[in-house]
Amino acid sequence: MTTMVYSIDIPAEIVHTTRMTLEEIKLELALMLFQQGKLSFGKAREMAGLTVWDFQLLLGQRKIPVHYDIQDYLADQPAIDALTKQ
Repeated sequence: MTTMVYSIDIPAEIVHTTRMTLEEIKLELALMLFQQGKLSFGKAREMAGLTVWDFQLLLGQRKIPVHYDIQDYLADQPAIDALTKQ
């Protein structure tokens, strides 16, 4: 599968005014999109460039709830079963 990459223009004045690095802006965008339900946990974590544990910790620090419903649980059930049988 080919991955497409898109770029957005962020004026230098915005970067300067916010006193944020481009990586920090990308992280904030990933958090916002996750919080709005536009990105899954995994995709938001990838966009943020963080490990699973670091992303989970950041969500907790920001008091952003993890979206995990019954469909997610059912999708995870085979992996849970495999891990508990070890």
